[in-house]
Amino acid sequence: MRNRWLIALAAVGIHISIGSVYAWSVLTRPIMNEMGFTLAETTWTFSLAILFLGTSAGFLGRFVEKHGPKKSGLLAMLFLGTGMFGTALALQLHSLTLLYLFYGVIGGIGLGVGYITPVSTLVKYFPNHRGFATGLAIMGFGFAALVAGPVMQFLVARVGLVNNFLILGAVYMILMGASALYLKPPVQETGKAQVTRLQHGATAAEAVKTWQFGALWWVFFVNITCGIGLLAVASPMAQQVVGMDAAQAASMVGIIGLLNGGGRIVWSTLSDYLGRGLTYMVFFALEVGAFYLLAGTSDAMLFQLLVFLIISCYGGGFSCMPAYLSDIFGTRELSAIHGRVLTAWGVAGVVGPTIVSWFWEHTHSYTTTLTFFAGCFVLNFLIATVLKLHGSRSSGLVKTANT
Repeated sequence: MRNRWLIALAAVGIHISIGSVYAWSVLTRPIMNEMGFTLAETTWTFSLAILFLGTSAGFLGRFVEKHGPKKSGLLAMLFLGTGMFGTALALQLHSLTLLYLFYGVIGGIGLGVGYITPVSTLVKYFPNHRGFATGLAIMGFGFAALVAGPVMQFLVARVGLVNNFLILGAVYMILMGASALYLKPPVQETGKAQVTRLQHGATAAEAVKTWQFGALWWVFFVNITCGIGLLAVASPMAQQVVGMDAAQAASMVGIIGLLNGGGRIVWSTLSDYLGRGLTYMVFFALEVGAFYLLAGTSDAMLFQLLVFLIISCYGGGFSCMPAYLSDIFGTRELSAIHGRVLTAWGVAGVVGPTIVSWFWEHTHSYTTTLTFFAGCFVLNFLIATVLKLHGSRSSGLVKTANT
């Protein structure tokens, strides 16, 4: 019988490796300076990686369910490692096309498969604390940038851009490989009744046909679109709107990373007691108020507090989603269903920054954007309320929450 806390540690090992994608901005300036690429060309690499993260998670969720977390974790390791080594080659050759292919497409596929690999397994090891369990792993994804960012800065300064990707690629392959080899679902080692309960629920094909799935996909999409939109401009907005200098803005971005990761475990653990439906209602109510106030504030302290609150809810939205899906649809094909929902992330990774850019070009102000986001969360709150009142009761698919 596997130790469930070591299973959780293995899940963190995978997520802290793939979560390094959030530290991409650390590499933006060095890549532009050395390769001669524009900001838009360099940033598009990150957008491609997030797009293929969501896409691959949606299409390869079935692979995870069929072949188990060990094989899917090793597949993620292979894709991410190839992506990192290929990125080194792309930079060596000064090829933007190869950069998009290896980091954006191949690496992005590794991110998507790795993201969903441990989730279903963790839920089965912690059936009575699903939010806490999934929050543990997804917390690693949120915190990864805090570790990867300084490491990347150090490596680029000491050994250069190309060697940075070679070294990190090797490290990630070792960490992800060791983590994947330990992952194993508990089903084969438990009694017949437990096996039956763990396999209870809807298939991915059944789940996506329900209104509950559509509602969860939409609220997830909006939460990520607005969150990524804010993250994309947090530093320049802090400097332009409330007069913070570059150092103060950089410090704020560091705290954002802490709250992005910390919010994942805190909110997901809290959801085990409040229930997922109520937790999402709280998220969206807070974000309505926070985005509305943010649109009108010129006070630096209030500005930072509101941004921190929004980012904690942004992170919490990620970590609570797998547990919410298991509450409604069960654990039978949780990885596949979670993967389908993650397609919202891929789309939002492109839509969020695009919306912010469009509003800025037409208004030269962040106020309209923030007010628009507040309005989006009003709709999200209404949808979350309907889900809370009728979501699991009317689905008729599964009733396994906290049993």
